[in-house]
Amino acid sequence: MTDGPLIVQSDKTLLLEIDHAESEAARAAIAPFAELERAPEHVHTYRVTPLALWNARAAGHDAEQVVDALVRWSRYPVPQPLLVDVVDTMGRYGRLQLSNHPAHGLVLTALDRAVLEEILRQKKISPMLGARIDDDTVVVHPSERGRLKQALLKVGWPADDQAGYVDGEAHYIELDQTEWHLRDYQSQAVDGFWDGGSGVVVLPCGAGKTLVGAAAMAKAGATTLILVTNTVAGRQWKRELIARTSLTEEEIGEYSGERKEIRPVTIATYQVVTRKTKGEYRHLELFDSRDWGLVIYDEVHLLPAPVFRMTADLQSRRRLGLTATLVREDGREGDVFSLIGPKRYDAPWRDIEAQGWIAPAECIEVRVTLTDAERMGYATADAEERYRMASTAHTKLAVVKKIVEKHHGEPTLVIGAYLEQLDELGETLDCPVIQGSTRNRERERLFDAFRSGEISRLVVSKVANFSIDLPEATVAVQVSGTFGSRQEEAQRLGRLLRPKGDGRQAHFYSVVSRDTVDTDYAAHRQRFLAEQGYAYRIVDADDLLGPTLPEVG
Repeated sequence: MTDGPLIVQSDKTLLLEIDHAESEAARAAIAPFAELERAPEHVHTYRVTPLALWNARAAGHDAEQVVDALVRWSRYPVPQPLLVDVVDTMGRYGRLQLSNHPAHGLVLTALDRAVLEEILRQKKISPMLGARIDDDTVVVHPSERGRLKQALLKVGWPADDQAGYVDGEAHYIELDQTEWHLRDYQSQAVDGFWDGGSGVVVLPCGAGKTLVGAAAMAKAGATTLILVTNTVAGRQWKRELIARTSLTEEEIGEYSGERKEIRPVTIATYQVVTRKTKGEYRHLELFDSRDWGLVIYDEVHLLPAPVFRMTADLQSRRRLGLTATLVREDGREGDVFSLIGPKRYDAPWRDIEAQGWIAPAECIEVRVTLTDAERMGYATADAEERYRMASTAHTKLAVVKKIVEKHHGEPTLVIGAYLEQLDELGETLDCPVIQGSTRNRERERLFDAFRSGEISRLVVSKVANFSIDLPEATVAVQVSGTFGSRQEEAQRLGRLLRPKGDGRQAHFYSVVSRDTVDTDYAAHRQRFLAEQGYAYRIVDADDLLGPTLPEVG
């Protein structure tokens, strides 16, 4: 037995003692192959999964390195079955390889003939394969490259894709670093992506993922397609690229519901790309309109399922996914791995905060007691109606108003999911409301007014969850959300994490109805942030805001 900082358990969980003198070195050693599950104050929990091990193999780590790291840093003897399982699991990666054959084009080659025989008999896989060249090699149609990788991952034989990338149409892009410089972690993220060819960079909100994208574009020096969550986010990308690179406005096109511009750098929204007309995806020509050298997926954890299918046809292009969290509520993390690539760089939120690049944040859950009438209405409602009733309880309005008054003058976002509730909050707080139906021009005008300090309060729907840069926001009050979405919770806190000019702390409130499913969903939403080390303080609305809350409305 040694005094290592790590406890390796037979259920494949790893417990890391944070206060140990060697915890940083141990964490760096296990990060490539273990997924962080929880990061409270003293002991962080990681889990070794097949996907995490294959991620490590795809990024260049082998089983010997993984075993060595576990044995070296473990306080107790590592369970032998776990070590055997690590070796066997990692050994499954790469027994099938995709490559370019000089005469036959894209082919699948087996280093283990029995594996090829096995997958040839899979009903979902065999139609993707063409003629058999020899005992170990079979032709693959180029358009099936992505779908085949997805299917092979699902049956436990992830392929090593060595078919490479086309350079795409060259286009000069240079970073303009006269007034700023890439931070160390941003440079490491770009290098990790470029050395691997394609993959995902995971950085907290406010840590400058757009600059990582810009640096990757400069490195590629090629035409680039950027996919974003909405038009406002796309225009924000455009402003950043013009400010931070040699690109001019004329070189950047917008492909959205409002405009259909295709230029050397084209920014398209997921919505317009996945829109169907008469049962067909009419905008697929966007993918074939240029010889793209790089495709960037902003907020890759939100990639809609139809885009996965389209992405399968872009396997010959370099692909960069950017996200604050790889958590997907639909469990399609494996598809991100297959079609975009493995995780190439990951920085824990608290690490970036400790370096001063994102603001520290206090998270508070405010529990509200419903009135007798509200409780009775909730108790007698249909099950599918209860969450809406608990989320939109009228009693919350007075609590939200008090919180906003407590932070009078500070830039504050009030966030909700239900339109009637948003309108009611806007009226109660006497401030503008931004929701899905708000025109893009009006959204941008209000966001600009908020950034400049002309207005200090905004009520926003989920349209502000993603990729909206509001650096001076210091307070967010979440009134309702999308059930138990962990990614939504992370993105909402992320609106506050841009560093403040005066070093102020951010405050994130979640107003929750006591004794309802609202509390259950809140606990689930908070999981990802708890994993990143953010502790929620639970307070009673009366204790926080005073014993008497006036009626509103």
